[in-house]
Amino acid sequence: MALSFCGNDVNKSAYGVEKGVLNNGCFVDALNLVPHVFLLFITFPILFIGWGSQSSKVQIHHNTWLHFPGHNLRWVLTFSLLFIHVCEIAEGIVSNNEMSTNHLHLFMPAFMGFIAATTSLVYYHNIETSNFPKLLLALFIYWVLAFITKSIKLWKFAELGISIQHLRFCITALLVLLYGLLMAVEVNVIRVRKYVFFSNPQKVKPPEDLQDLGVRFLQPFVNLLSKATYWWMNQLVMGAHTRPIELKKIGKLPIAMRALTNYLRLKDVYEEQRRAEEPERAPSMWRSMYQAFGRPILLSSTFRYLADLLGFAGPLCISGIVSNLANQTVTTRSDQDFVDGMYFMPVTQLLRHSSVLAVLLFLALVLQRTFLQASYYVTIETGINLRGALLAMIYNKILRLSTSNMSMGEMTLGQINNLVAIETNQLMWFLFLCPNLWAMPVQIVMGVILLHYLMGRSALVGALVIVLLAPVQYLIATKLADTQKSTLDHSTDRLKKTTEILKGIKLLKLYAWENIFCDSVEDTRGKELTSLKTFALYTSMSIFMNAAIPIAAVLATFVSHVLIDDHCPEPSKAFAALALFHILVTPLFLLSTVVRFAVKALVSVQKLGEFLESDEIGDDSWRNGDMPVSLETCKKPPGQTKAINRKQPLRYQLEGYDPPSRRTMRPHETEDVAVKRRSASRLSWKIQILTRKQRPQTPQPFLSPSTVFGVHFLCGHFLWESLTTALLIGSGGLGSNMVKRCAYGTCRSDSRYPNSLEGGVVFFPFAEPKTQEGRCRQWIKPCGDPTPNVNNGFFTWGSNLSTLSDINIRIPTGQLTMMVGQVGCGKSSLLLAMLGEMQTISGKVFWSKLPDCEMLHEGNISWSEWEEPVEDIRSKNRYSVAYATQKSWLLNATVEDNITFGSPFNKQRYKAVIDACSLQPDIDLLPFGDQTEIGERGINLSGGQRQRICVARALYQNTNLVFLDDPFSALDIHLSDHLMQEGILKFLQDDKRTVVLVTHKLQYLIHADWIIAMKDGSVLREGTLKDIQTHDVQLYEHWKTLMNRQDTELEKDPEPDCQTALERKTLRRAFYSREAKNQIDDEDEEEEEEEEDDDSMSTTTSRRSKIPWGVCWRYLSSGGFFMVFLMVFSKLLKHSVMVAIDYWLAAWTSADKTNSSRAVRDSGPGNRTGNLTLSFSTEEEKLDQYYMPVFIILCGAGILLCLVTSLSVEFLGLSAATNLHHNLLNKIIHAPIRFFDITPLGQILNRFSADTNIIDQHIPPTLESLTRSSLLCLSAIGVIAFVTPVSLVALVPLAVTFYFIQKYFRVASKDLQDLDDSTQLPLLCHFSETAEGLTTIRAFRHEARFKQRMLELTDTNNTAYLFLSAANRWLEVRTDYLGAVIVLTAAIASIWSSDYSLPFWFNLDPERTCTDDRLWEALEIAQLKNMVKALPGGLDAVVTEGGENFSVGQRQLFCLARAFVRKSSILIMDEATASIDMATENILQKVVMTAFADRTVVTIAHRVHTILTADLVIVMKRGNILESGRPEELLEQEDGMFASFVRADM
Repeated sequence: MALSFCGNDVNKSAYGVEKGVLNNGCFVDALNLVPHVFLLFITFPILFIGWGSQSSKVQIHHNTWLHFPGHNLRWVLTFSLLFIHVCEIAEGIVSNNEMSTNHLHLFMPAFMGFIAATTSLVYYHNIETSNFPKLLLALFIYWVLAFITKSIKLWKFAELGISIQHLRFCITALLVLLYGLLMAVEVNVIRVRKYVFFSNPQKVKPPEDLQDLGVRFLQPFVNLLSKATYWWMNQLVMGAHTRPIELKKIGKLPIAMRALTNYLRLKDVYEEQRRAEEPERAPSMWRSMYQAFGRPILLSSTFRYLADLLGFAGPLCISGIVSNLANQTVTTRSDQDFVDGMYFMPVTQLLRHSSVLAVLLFLALVLQRTFLQASYYVTIETGINLRGALLAMIYNKILRLSTSNMSMGEMTLGQINNLVAIETNQLMWFLFLCPNLWAMPVQIVMGVILLHYLMGRSALVGALVIVLLAPVQYLIATKLADTQKSTLDHSTDRLKKTTEILKGIKLLKLYAWENIFCDSVEDTRGKELTSLKTFALYTSMSIFMNAAIPIAAVLATFVSHVLIDDHCPEPSKAFAALALFHILVTPLFLLSTVVRFAVKALVSVQKLGEFLESDEIGDDSWRNGDMPVSLETCKKPPGQTKAINRKQPLRYQLEGYDPPSRRTMRPHETEDVAVKRRSASRLSWKIQILTRKQRPQTPQPFLSPSTVFGVHFLCGHFLWESLTTALLIGSGGLGSNMVKRCAYGTCRSDSRYPNSLEGGVVFFPFAEPKTQEGRCRQWIKPCGDPTPNVNNGFFTWGSNLSTLSDINIRIPTGQLTMMVGQVGCGKSSLLLAMLGEMQTISGKVFWSKLPDCEMLHEGNISWSEWEEPVEDIRSKNRYSVAYATQKSWLLNATVEDNITFGSPFNKQRYKAVIDACSLQPDIDLLPFGDQTEIGERGINLSGGQRQRICVARALYQNTNLVFLDDPFSALDIHLSDHLMQEGILKFLQDDKRTVVLVTHKLQYLIHADWIIAMKDGSVLREGTLKDIQTHDVQLYEHWKTLMNRQDTELEKDPEPDCQTALERKTLRRAFYSREAKNQIDDEDEEEEEEEEDDDSMSTTTSRRSKIPWGVCWRYLSSGGFFMVFLMVFSKLLKHSVMVAIDYWLAAWTSADKTNSSRAVRDSGPGNRTGNLTLSFSTEEEKLDQYYMPVFIILCGAGILLCLVTSLSVEFLGLSAATNLHHNLLNKIIHAPIRFFDITPLGQILNRFSADTNIIDQHIPPTLESLTRSSLLCLSAIGVIAFVTPVSLVALVPLAVTFYFIQKYFRVASKDLQDLDDSTQLPLLCHFSETAEGLTTIRAFRHEARFKQRMLELTDTNNTAYLFLSAANRWLEVRTDYLGAVIVLTAAIASIWSSDYSLPFWFNLDPERTCTDDRLWEALEIAQLKNMVKALPGGLDAVVTEGGENFSVGQRQLFCLARAFVRKSSILIMDEATASIDMATENILQKVVMTAFADRTVVTIAHRVHTILTADLVIVMKRGNILESGRPEELLEQEDGMFASFVRADM
């Protein structure tokens, strides 16, 4: 037909406007082209000239991205517009085919509208990325014009009487609605942004995250299409194939996803419950999580509901397609469908087209998978946010955790590791599965309703099977959860024992106890394996039930349908029901998983709640720096002590050394309120005028000149002369009874001021002076160096018995205090008690940090006594303390980082500390010097080296107070002397820092300014060495004896440097030897090549690798070859049976339908009621007796194989887990010492905890899912290829596409998985490091720094995990779309084949008037009866397009049989036997002559011998008859044409 926009109908003028221009439908359609042409004309120059020229130069950076108001709504409406345009195009093409001539106006405007809508999206996206809203004016005009033109068209339809029963009317109405909504969206943008018609347009900046160039996770900021398809991930995924993905490439997280943001959100709602409800009642973690993260879960649930509802469109479309193909009827046009000469398709005919249903099936699959992946992503993102918040809460709690909890075993390091590594992940995974809790009931109810609609009462039987077996499934799930809990308990015990072994591995090897402790772990592992065996059994039963329930339901449904309705359901209903039962597999499969994870989540929340409510050391407010304490606590007991006069060491003159910074002055304070004493402790002084109410009632005792406490004077004033000279000026009222004494230096007078002093501090006896009314009196108090003091202290580690009893001590400021005593007497506990780490039974702890200067008027001079109980003290501040623990604690960081410990690096100070601790020779041995990472807990260093680094950390810190807990325990005498002389006496004391030293080296007591001797948790004696020599001769003689013994042992030492030399030799061997690593890998043939080890233990080298087939095979071989064979064989057999079930069901239902039509046909036109029921029932019973037993057997075999496969997979995994852990434990525990010197403990523990847990519980179900999904895909593709071979043509490009998708994804996924693993290990190590070094961190007051580090590590790990999840969604969206294309291809291919493929009964008798006997007779005449009987289905066997599934000769015989069936009076055989063999031809000729003896048979043949028996022969040439007559007569003419043909044919 000729192309014409308005058509070329003869009886109608296409361009007639007699009734008005708008009454011409073609003109109205042409008018609808105007908006589309306008938009394309306006936008194309902007797109291709404006942004097109920039695309080749530089890509617009994402920091310009900005979502205009109504962004998501615009994208949804525009996609809906595109879909409606597709429907409009399809309707126009179908309507055009119904017309006598082509009418392009029926679909051309719709096609242009589709292009314009697509262009509008591209145009809007570019405007949004450039933040230039003025260009949106073109879109506003377009929406207005389109709305007007479509409204005119709808108005004219209404005038012509076209209503909603016509498809074109409905499409036009929807277009009017969409154009109106889009116009409203554009008006809203104008209203908000004021970019047009307003003098002051609103300027909006992009989100703060997009302004940060480090933010690379763009999912929250991209447009809706990119969000749905993860298009923004293309660059990262494809770029990974050429360059590895590194941490700097994935950047930072958006602010809303960072751990701090989510922690504050969760913490606020958690603490709000504590304030709102009963204070003593613990807040509900469930409610907190719901309030903090409930909204995204609701959004995810909405997506899940939409996905589930769209999932049911598949079975309905399949039912419609199969029904339409089985009942191929030609739709007839009605005169009512033509209005004004134009065809309008009725709405009811839309779903009668199989191609329409195929397209709807494709779109439903695409949308369903899109919504499902969106639901997955939202839950995963929310779960990650929850995990980050929980980690921050746990870490914050760890920093405030009571030390007694750790020391008494109430909270172990393993429990904390479980909280961090397991419990938080359990809650995260539960959050992933949360939408299934309310999605499963909807799926089940909808599935049962549709099954009842399709199958009737028999569907209720299948639903009953599901209902009856669901409690069994639930029971299995609960048992599985209980077993999981038991397994977790055994796993915790095993991990605890393993941790103890690894921590003491050197001791075990020295005692050769490896096998003893290995057996202990194996015993615990045996108990764990017993639980795992039960766990595997229940898991296999759960998998079995998930696979067997649908088969059992299908079996019950179809058998009951036969028994109830006396026939098998139609193919359309049968396969739709089968699809519905497969849909029901999902909620049934997830039921056990959700229940199991719900129980795990309940346990995790319980453990987390108990941990969060455990005892703390107190609020952080006690560290705020504003705690006033009594001056009395700073004094030494009078009469018991005397200063040791030793030569004061010279102070280090360090260039660039910065004194500790003071806090910012308050507004009412002045800078000149501090006085500093030369070469003494840095005392700042404060002036306070006390009121009369604060006057003391009794005089104060005289102060020792060796003790620096304070100065008080009358009506004095003071000023700074220099940093080293303090002028204290008194005026009047001093009186003769006031004595001036100097602690250090001499006094001098200043000519400018009477009674001035220099070089020291003036002390006055406290006496009540004579005062005059109105005369002010002032007092100066020290406020710089904090010192701990304890009064009547009784302390415990958590038991009812006190560990420390009756403690009364005062630590002098700026002096060296030593604590001595036997092992276990409480020296370290006393240090921790002063740090606030122990529980106080009674008594008072004071820190002599004084309040800031406050000027109070009208008062008298007085000592202020502030004595507060420990509970009040803890709520106030104390200064930082440099603390070196008895058990050395190091970070998994460089040597420099361990020493500086967050303080600014000062080269001279750092060098002095290194020299004082004799660390330089050890550092020189390290491969990267002090930049070498020394591993977690310093396990690659000796005990002495670790201890000296800890001491160096304490020395380097710029603190006034230093606690050293037995720093010489792991050092030889020479290193000890060097550390004592250079580090403590010279470096610390030269700085006049207050030092508390716990030691067993009694020879150093002569250097002590103050000695505290302890015994059995109490202070035995306190004072100077001279005091103890005087007052406790027995103790002094005991010490003297011990000192002599130590000297004797030292003299006997032939090689005093042997210990240090041995340590350094070990260090050199540990770092330069690879034997440990090589010995572990000797048996790994695939890894024989020696690789350079990365010297950094905290990072994992990014390596490009292929699929680790060797590792996979090693896992399978660990499970046993028999189990592998059983799994593979049972899996293949199971899926073969599943295909056989589908095939047999198809044959059964098809045969039943064919039998129904035959029954109607065989009854004859004159007897439609008499024998119809009897004939039909008889045939049905025969078919059911033939098909149903086989169907039952196949279903039973499928159920049995489901059990075998599930058991084989789980017990294969159990066997592999048993062998792998056994080999791992033996290899690790028998590894050489050097292996533990260079391998972090956390890395080894990760193999026994997280990795073992994955092998035990996660790999088996993953393996089962992988094999099941792979075999399902292969079987589906095989069936499609077998049924419709033409679909293979489309599968080839799809296979190529899938190859490239998996190629890019696999590399990117490997990199992201490595990043996730490598960033998770430092996070876990940071938690364990913090828990082990808790007292050190709190003493140094570095909680904030460690918190910040934890947040950084959490965000880094979450970034990697989020990118990994986004990459998984990227893959799944694309594979899901490919699967939808495969379904569409298979559906279209089936409609191809169904248009030309018909069964025999139809090829022989299209009118369906003959009986089967007559058809078989015709086939027997055509020599085809035996061949047709051998075909599946017999007369119902399919004849494909053109009969291509039969040979040419067979097709000729079919044509003969068709002629025989008709019983026509005239039979014309035109070369009917040209392609068959001679014997068959002779037989056929005889049968023809017999069967058609009473009819006229005209035969056209070149084989003349086949017509020698004919009655008349006509010989023709070039359209003329040459000869005519009987064959005998023509043969007598020897020179005739016929005779020559016969001679040649013979």
